[in-house]
Amino acid sequence: MGNEFQLQAADGYRLAATVYEPESSNGRAVLVNSAMGVKRGYYHKYAAWLATKGFTVMTYDYRGVGGSRPPSLRKSPARLRDWGVHDQTAAIGWLRQHYPDHKLLIVGHSVGGQILGLTPHNQHIAGMLTAASQSGYWRGWPGWRKAWIFTVWHLLIPGFTLIGYFPASKLGLGEDLPAGVAREWARGGRNPRYILGFFGGTADDHYADFKGLFRSYSIEDDTFAPERSVDALIPFYPNARAERRHLKPADLGVSSIGHFGFFREKFTDTLWAETADWLAQV
Repeated sequence: MGNEFQLQAADGYRLAATVYEPESSNGRAVLVNSAMGVKRGYYHKYAAWLATKGFTVMTYDYRGVGGSRPPSLRKSPARLRDWGVHDQTAAIGWLRQHYPDHKLLIVGHSVGGQILGLTPHNQHIAGMLTAASQSGYWRGWPGWRKAWIFTVWHLLIPGFTLIGYFPASKLGLGEDLPAGVAREWARGGRNPRYILGFFGGTADDHYADFKGLFRSYSIEDDTFAPERSVDALIPFYPNARAERRHLKPADLGVSSIGHFGFFREKFTDTLWAETADWLAQV
């Protein structure tokens, strides 16, 4: 089991976090950036397993989600910007303070790989491994799914957030989200440059500062992050040393992986082992 504690972001917001420490350290600290509306507990088994391989691992909940959710989401002023600028920065800063001699690494799931460019601390990250991290612009989806994601960005999120938050749990889309987070997410999905359409060129734009190694995974049966949309995220980090890996369920002897399967325990000997090998070599 990991050790649970609270982080404090620079703006005073307190975030729930868990750190997993190995019996014998390999000198690498891994920060797990969660997917949109996914609690940190979803990554517990993966994080605990990485710790058995010598990694120090931290998981945390973005403001508005899981252990970092306020009593009422309707009163939450949180935005997607806060996740990248404040929450992620606090987590990286904590790791740098407590493990100053460790090489810092990111494992980002979906939006967790999109927001690294929002923190000025990304210059301290040696490598980032992403699973199903994509540009959310709606034209990146194939066939009829283009109409589905168009509807999500243009109608579903703008309409439902009129109640003061986005009731994602009732729609089968993960945890409920603060309205500001969902609206910025949808705003990006309507823009050809996705979130760079409004973060790019601002004081929050640190995408070019990340110069580490970058391995990006896409998944053949992932309806939330089709291969073309994952490809489209790579240029967000123009100075990263990027490589791509496309996964097909059949190659792993399974019928499905999907958007969330990467972190399920059945992939311990395949995907998890592959990620540990890559992270250990950064």
